[in-house]
Amino acid sequence: MPTILEKIVAAKREEIAAARTRLPQRELQAQAADAPSPRDFFAPLAAAGPIRLIAEIKKASPSAGLIRADFDPVAIAQVYQDHGAACLSVLTDEPFFQGHLDYLRDVRGAVALPVLRKDFILESYQLWEARAAGADAVLLIAECLDDCQLRGLHQESIELGMTPLVELYDPANLARVLEAGAKLIGVNNRDLHTFEVDLDRTLRIRPVVPVDCVLVGESGIRNRQDALRLEAEGVDAMLVGESLMRQNDLAGAVDALLGRSSGV
Repeated sequence: MPTILEKIVAAKREEIAAARTRLPQRELQAQAADAPSPRDFFAPLAAAGPIRLIAEIKKASPSAGLIRADFDPVAIAQVYQDHGAACLSVLTDEPFFQGHLDYLRDVRGAVALPVLRKDFILESYQLWEARAAGADAVLLIAECLDDCQLRGLHQESIELGMTPLVELYDPANLARVLEAGAKLIGVNNRDLHTFEVDLDRTLRIRPVVPVDCVLVGESGIRNRQDALRLEAEGVDAMLVGESLMRQNDLAGAVDALLGRSSGV
């Protein structure tokens, strides 16, 4: 029986094929040429200081279903920006996460923070989609890509001016990620095959990540105590979505996660 990740990848290949039919890549490339210049996604996360926040704009997920009913991507992005996020992540997968590229496009035009396209990137076409929508960075998932694909998409992302955040779950994939040239590395605490979460996964991998790389802990980060655990072990940044998206007081939740006084 296919895992959740396998189902998502199969659906994504069909989605890409349909998108190519609607909008050929040469037309997409012309749109990308008119997109705003990329912002630096890496520097805010590499800066010295406390653990940095990549705040995620996420409506739903396969495991949790609908997460936030009053979903206004631009309003959410502005709260994140006003309360100390270093960067933003926007879910753009539609069938499984109820996301959309238009959400990214609207957010990118409304805030000054750099924005990541979070999706299941399998082909070059999606990189051009991301850049045309204004993305400053893209997520590449090692578990979805073979060595050639990972190296190629990583390099092409950079050539398009975007920062690749390369994510892994299985520690065995770290060597592949490093060989691809990744300097911004994410550890997903959620197993994309079963969607079970283990926050210690980032902490176990931290010692074997080179010091010249920026490490991001992803998924399962729910409160200030979790953030402090990661920070104490030298994790540079955290990507947090669901636990924030569930809060009625989003501004207060971001302040609490970052240890800020309300309204600072």
